[in-house]
Amino acid sequence: MFLNLPTSLTWARIVAIPLLVAVFYLPMSPAAQNVLAAGLFIAAAVTDWFDGFLARRLNQTSAFGAFLDPVADKFLVCASMLILVHLGRADVFAALIIIGREIAISALREWMAQIGASRSVAVHMIGKLKTTVQMVAIPFLLYDGVLFEQIDTRVWGYWLLWLAVILTVWSMGYYLQKALPEIRAKVK
Repeated sequence: MFLNLPTSLTWARIVAIPLLVAVFYLPMSPAAQNVLAAGLFIAAAVTDWFDGFLARRLNQTSAFGAFLDPVADKFLVCASMLILVHLGRADVFAALIIIGREIAISALREWMAQIGASRSVAVHMIGKLKTTVQMVAIPFLLYDGVLFEQIDTRVWGYWLLWLAVILTVWSMGYYLQKALPEIRAKVK
């Protein structure tokens, strides 16, 4: 289905991307921009869990929804990484690894689907863990302040982002290793 509740939540995640960028152009204090951006990212990220849950619960899964969901996730993460690099809160090298992996694995999955081997690159727990760590690191870096007078989000976000980079490389290696036998069989 092109438009149902789960797919609408996925579309909302895509619509949130230009809003997230626009926050930093609003005439408000940097602290207010940070809070708004972090809140918007968290709201968008939560829709990632809800759209899948509702699709299964309401029996509204669709091929279009299955296609759009990871695209929305990748757009949200990539746009956020670019914002963080622009603000000087994330290292360009970390952003390149994360964005490069997203592009490479998306291309790999598309190719594997074309050769009828998409099962070999199905989502694995390491990929889910990578996504979870990214989805925590990014709002910490967007917030860029101290939470509850104890949690320096810039420090926590920095280390979580680098943990996400490690998991990114690990998950890419895992998916490439799983795809390699199929690739070798098709190249011969």
